[in-house]
Amino acid sequence: MERVLSSELSSHAGERIMMAGWMHRIRRLGSGMVFVHLRDRSGICQIVVEAPEAVASIDGLLVESVIQVEGTVVAEPQAAGGYEVHDPSFTVLSPVTEALPFPINKPVINAHLDTFLDNAMVGLRAPSKQAIFKLSAAVAHGFREVLDGKGFTEVATPKIIGSASESGANVFAIEYFGKQAYLAQSPQFYKQMMVGVFERVYEVAPVFRAEPHQTIRHLNEYVSMDAEMGFIKDHTTVMALLTDVIRGILSYLTTHSARELELLKVEMPLAPESFPHVYFPDAQQWIFEHHGEDCRGEPDLAPQHEKWLGEWAKETFQSDFLFVTGYPMVKRPFYTAPNPDDPKYSNSFDLLFRGTELVTGGQRLNKFEDYARALESRGMTQEAVAGYLETFRFGMPPHGGFAIGLERFIMQLTGLTNLREAVLFPRDMERLQP
Repeated sequence: MERVLSSELSSHAGERIMMAGWMHRIRRLGSGMVFVHLRDRSGICQIVVEAPEAVASIDGLLVESVIQVEGTVVAEPQAAGGYEVHDPSFTVLSPVTEALPFPINKPVINAHLDTFLDNAMVGLRAPSKQAIFKLSAAVAHGFREVLDGKGFTEVATPKIIGSASESGANVFAIEYFGKQAYLAQSPQFYKQMMVGVFERVYEVAPVFRAEPHQTIRHLNEYVSMDAEMGFIKDHTTVMALLTDVIRGILSYLTTHSARELELLKVEMPLAPESFPHVYFPDAQQWIFEHHGEDCRGEPDLAPQHEKWLGEWAKETFQSDFLFVTGYPMVKRPFYTAPNPDDPKYSNSFDLLFRGTELVTGGQRLNKFEDYARALESRGMTQEAVAGYLETFRFGMPPHGGFAIGLERFIMQLTGLTNLREAVLFPRDMERLQP
């Protein structure tokens, strides 16, 4: 027989079928009847075991044993999905005879985060954990779908590079056949180069930051969803594109991920057609006037400042998203274009999602002489980024882009309390296993 999935039972009512999966739950009644919940990639179904020989064939098996089942599909309104399997016969494909590190068949996994991560190869099988990463895959798919529809080309840039790609961020140095190399902090240099080839490009790939963070919202390896486009007016063109991308991702989730959204009890964010925005100095003035904290003149916003601004955006504009524009140039990389009307500030932005920074982006410099001045003003040499600079000797249009942290998007969307919960096998300052 061809294997039938849990989600397909309704199409096989009255038929004898074959299924295979994991024993998600076993419930034994005093009468001798046994209920087995079988889990496969599509969901969970109930198998009713009454015959003594069938009960005996699974006696001693523990949850997560892998089984193959032949049985008859019967309509049962009280069963999940409205159908269950009767008169089963079992073949044990891989028995489990020892207890799991913690139960994974409960609605909530009751395990300390470190304990869970130490045993992630098993813990990730829990439906609630699966749902997180199915949503993550759907977010990346929605990102691609929107940009493909706007004429972007997906690229894959090197992750072993010869020079640091982001000022202000520590790099992981590696030995590369007797030469010094680094793990890429971002695809920034390469995606700008590719604007000169394709005009519009994007990438979904890991990036690496050797920053000694011990926070709930930082990791040393994460997935960055990057986009870069040419022939823009300024950073506002990039902001408009990002708004379309975010709204497109949310629309894709609503259409394709209803099961996961329901399982995780996700409250879909408010995402109006145009996200509100506030200029960086004005944001600091608002914080001072409404919360009494004087951060005016500081080059960045603290997490609490972002939280306050997120609350203000939701209350005032009915938006869970807020652009903060015009960050000080001293806080932005050398390739950032300044505001021509106020050169201390940049044509850049952060997008806050429910009070947490989700995206950084903006307009880039596009002329060689501007790069030469920018590098000199920061005490940097042209030699360190010579290959990158060559791009701007041979005609580059005004361009800009952004980078979305995939795991942080999932964290904010689903209400996770720690970014590590949004990563299959997180890498932080302490963790290299599993």
